[in-house]
Amino acid sequence: MAKKKPASKSKKKSIGKIVMRTGEALVESTEGWSAAEPEVVIGALDGPVGFAIANMIGNQSKGHSKIYAILNCDVQVRPVTVMISKVTVNSEKYTNILMGTVQAAIANGVLDAVRKGDIPKTIVNDIGIIVSVWLDPSIVNEEYDPEVLFRTNREATAKAISKAMNNEPNIDWLLKNQDSIQHCFHQLAVEKKL
Repeated sequence: MAKKKPASKSKKKSIGKIVMRTGEALVESTEGWSAAEPEVVIGALDGPVGFAIANMIGNQSKGHSKIYAILNCDVQVRPVTVMISKVTVNSEKYTNILMGTVQAAIANGVLDAVRKGDIPKTIVNDIGIIVSVWLDPSIVNEEYDPEVLFRTNREATAKAISKAMNNEPNIDWLLKNQDSIQHCFHQLAVEKKL
């Protein structure tokens, strides 16, 4: 009689093919320019996300360049990650911050998500990520701390990926909390503060 194999103590849930998942996050420090609010789209490279990534890289537009998230020149992260600014880029200082500190932070946030297990290592070459980046335009007029900016963008990227991969917030939470959540800028308008 064949011996039974011992049961595995930790079974990883198979996530199957990821066609498209979305997520967003907000992380900020006390400084207004530190706010990081990425929106992410994650999906298979042989699906709509991969098609979008290929089109973005091949179809550049002035003021909204699409670039890979890299740790440094010649060191692209996996999964392939393309970032694009939500703000029209028209300043050399803004460009240098976006394609320096913020780009490095996003790359590190992606790897943090892999390390945490939100993105399984087994699929890093099969999926892609698009990150729509918010960098406060006022930063060009500020004395900013690149370490604070790096930290908020890194954390926000990892958080947005986690939310996307875990389908958060889920619909039950949204329905339960719908009436207690106020959009901050709507509330400021209601209070005549905007």
